[in-house]
Amino acid sequence: MSAASSRSRPAAHLRDVGLARVLVCLALALLARGAAAHEMSMAEMEVRETRTGEFLWLWTASGAKPAGDVLTVHWPENCVVDPSIMRCGAQGLHGELTVDGIGNGYSAAMIKVYWLDGQSRVFTLTERQSTVHLFGSADDRRGMGEIGSAYLALGVEHILGGIDHLLFVASLLFLVGFQRRLIWTITAFTLAHSLTLASAALGLLTLRSAPVEASIALSIVLVASEALNRNSQNPTLAQRVPALVAFLFGLVHGLGFAGALAEIGLPQKHLATALVTFNLGVELGQLFAVGAVFGAWWLVRNFTVVQRARVPLLYGIGCIAAYWSWLRIAAMFS
Repeated sequence: MSAASSRSRPAAHLRDVGLARVLVCLALALLARGAAAHEMSMAEMEVRETRTGEFLWLWTASGAKPAGDVLTVHWPENCVVDPSIMRCGAQGLHGELTVDGIGNGYSAAMIKVYWLDGQSRVFTLTERQSTVHLFGSADDRRGMGEIGSAYLALGVEHILGGIDHLLFVASLLFLVGFQRRLIWTITAFTLAHSLTLASAALGLLTLRSAPVEASIALSIVLVASEALNRNSQNPTLAQRVPALVAFLFGLVHGLGFAGALAEIGLPQKHLATALVTFNLGVELGQLFAVGAVFGAWWLVRNFTVVQRARVPLLYGIGCIAAYWSWLRIAAMFS
């Protein structure tokens, strides 16, 4: 090995470390918002028919601001609306209902309608699906489809907006690489968080959110560290069997998903539909994220700068997760 070659390696290492420090500083400056990746809230409204074609309506739950100050409801055209009473005439509550402002303080709005004949319906609206069609009475089959599509969208939005979950998946990609065993690793992660999500949502497993969130952040630190210190001569357990590590930490991430789902709320009449479609939305969002990363890597895989970026990126992920860990552990004692 030439002297010039031996000098170039330390120089390259110093450049990588310098770039890592810059990335870490930038990341830490932007973390105030990222530390609350699971903050989702549901605005709830109750609409109750008191006589034929006449309804009482009010917001029954609110977050930092009253829902009425953040959200604007557009009722069907045939309805005349007063501050708390709505008169829809003989046609009843029939037509399109739209809620504007979802996404500004509330991730979704749940409209609970109780008709005079004893039937009831729950409509869940999101930023992307802010309009539903009312038919004047409860219609279970239509309701199931509307709830399913709403919770599917909420699942996709949660995983794509959950920075910590995405960083964990990114760390797994760095640890495993785009090899065949990546399929088993992602499958193990999916199976594990599906189990705990269902168990927690059904009330079979209950844990405080603060330890769960702290454990999620620590899981990112561990996997990023394992990916950073890969050793082909003496691999660790995580490097030999990444699917096992993904499964164990997936159990914890599933509790995080369940916490978000609990804040959104589940319609009791269509509990299974909402739970299954929310989890399916999480999986679709996860597959989209992995596919997007794979596509980007395929396009730029032969560039030298991409190969050098691996170390600083893992340092950045690890430092962000370590920062979250300190915040979330402190929240456990606050």
